[in-house]
Amino acid sequence: MKSQTAWVESGALLGELYYRIWEKSKVHGFPGGVCPTVGVGGHVSGAGYGNMLRKYGLTVDHVIDAKIVDANGRVLDRGLMGEDLFWAIRGGGGGSFGVILAYKIKLVTVPETVTVFRLEKTVDQNSTDALVQFQEITHKIDNDLFMRVLLQPITRNRVRSVRTTFIGLFLGDASRLLSVTDSEFPLLGLNKTGCREMSWIDSVLFWGNFDNTTKPDVLLNRNPESVNFLKRKSDYVKTPISKSGLESIFKKMVEIGKVGSCFQFLRRKNGRDSGIPKHLSPHRAGNIFKIQYSMNWNEEGEVADKNYIEQIRG
Repeated sequence: MKSQTAWVESGALLGELYYRIWEKSKVHGFPGGVCPTVGVGGHVSGAGYGNMLRKYGLTVDHVIDAKIVDANGRVLDRGLMGEDLFWAIRGGGGGSFGVILAYKIKLVTVPETVTVFRLEKTVDQNSTDALVQFQEITHKIDNDLFMRVLLQPITRNRVRSVRTTFIGLFLGDASRLLSVTDSEFPLLGLNKTGCREMSWIDSVLFWGNFDNTTKPDVLLNRNPESVNFLKRKSDYVKTPISKSGLESIFKKMVEIGKVGSCFQFLRRKNGRDSGIPKHLSPHRAGNIFKIQYSMNWNEEGEVADKNYIEQIRG
């Protein structure tokens, strides 16, 4: 760990990468995605990101070398492949240019204690106003804070509505987090009880939706307990959505019935990803957050597929 770098083969899973880093150091991590079963090769070649992007940028911002087999069977590193090809395999889709064997990555430092939270709100608990404020503070709140907001249709007392869940990772302790949210995001309503302090590797398990008793070695498991069908689609948002616009989204979600949405921070404090070269982040400029629409189902067959995909398109 003296060099704060590591080689990872493209066939490894993100969870395996995080586990192996944790084995060697309790104060290092890597700013990749939150889904531990995603493959490193696809994640990096697609310019992936995770819940430390406001602090450290995209995954590809921390790839410093690679080994690739070209059409002639030669194994090339960064020096041999040249900067154009090295640029292309970090976001251009690695399968188009050769077979990527491994990446050399630059690790990032993480504090011994990080803080996570999951806070649910309903419409009668001012969730809409909180979501309006969420959009207003994306560009100015502390870069140690990443937040995701899940919108999910629910039924309570036979009434259909939308539940808003704020999920966050803060690279620091709960006291400092609360000083940030109290001053800059008061409508979140976060308090000490809602905060959970833990190690970075345990936060990986939290974001992977493992229960509190799960040990980190679960990240090495390649046999999922269950599988389902899903569809995801994303939009990048440059202008905040008005309160009436959010209410219309809630209404449509209740009408459709199963489609969920996820709002995620993108921007860093003080503007565009400062310190990250412009040519590495053209699609990030001006985007304040991302909306991901999601649909999961268990039924098999073309009829089910068609039905659920039509819903998410709606």
